[in-house]
Amino acid sequence: MFSRAAVRPAVSLARAAKPQQAGMATLKEIDQRLKSVKNIEKITKSMKVVASTKLTRAEKAMREAKKYGAANNEIFKHTASEEEGGKKVLYLAVSSDGGLCGGIHSGITRYIKKATAKTPGSIAIIGDKPKAQISRVFSKDIKVSFNAIGKDVPTFAEASAVADEIVKNGGDWDEIRIVSNHYLSAISYEPRETTVISAPALAKSIGGYEMEDDVSKDLAEFALANAIYTALVEGHAAEISARRTAMENASNNANDMMGSLQLQYNRGRQAVITTELIDIITGASAL
Repeated sequence: MFSRAAVRPAVSLARAAKPQQAGMATLKEIDQRLKSVKNIEKITKSMKVVASTKLTRAEKAMREAKKYGAANNEIFKHTASEEEGGKKVLYLAVSSDGGLCGGIHSGITRYIKKATAKTPGSIAIIGDKPKAQISRVFSKDIKVSFNAIGKDVPTFAEASAVADEIVKNGGDWDEIRIVSNHYLSAISYEPRETTVISAPALAKSIGGYEMEDDVSKDLAEFALANAIYTALVEGHAAEISARRTAMENASNNANDMMGSLQLQYNRGRQAVITTELIDIITGASAL
């Protein structure tokens, strides 16, 4: 029969083996997570570079579109409808289908909620992201929606198609309030509202001039398309800017996480090596 002194070193070595195996499993999990975070950091860094490249084109298109937008605003500055109570309002939320760009879509949704609480009206939406958010609250008020617009720099043809659809299927309205993101700088933006009145309201507001019905109708439709185009282009620039900022923040967070995981891995590895050395020394001294 084995003596107690001979069995004790073998028991102690078996007990020490269990924490070692558990430590190695933990280190493997940390190493896998570290590799995953490194891959994510590569993706976010690449997306930031792509967004920075696109932002130059978007800013150039925005500067050109703003010239037409300023002239368009001058038309309606002096022709706004004086009747405030009985107006039928259509809100047009201008955003996009893309994600990973911070609060670019939720800002439009919050603005629409506040505006409709003050002045109720029907809603038209450009973009799947704001549609998903707005439809939770105002599903019955949505008249028409659009998607797949503005994946690249928006064009006037896209804005014209949106304007035609709104005129045909947007219901009855006296004015359209276009809610879009206003580009302030490369790191900031804010939602703003642009008002475009209908053809009958336009003809009535400039009643001192003789104007045929077709002329006022064409002018109102062109002004609507022009305002939508300006909002699309400026919103596109704001979205690209927000995406670059979001990817930069994501890359910085990934770097911080990698540093923390690397430190945790090094400490765990050092603990495992120390445990192995203690086991070897204990086993040698027991012999």
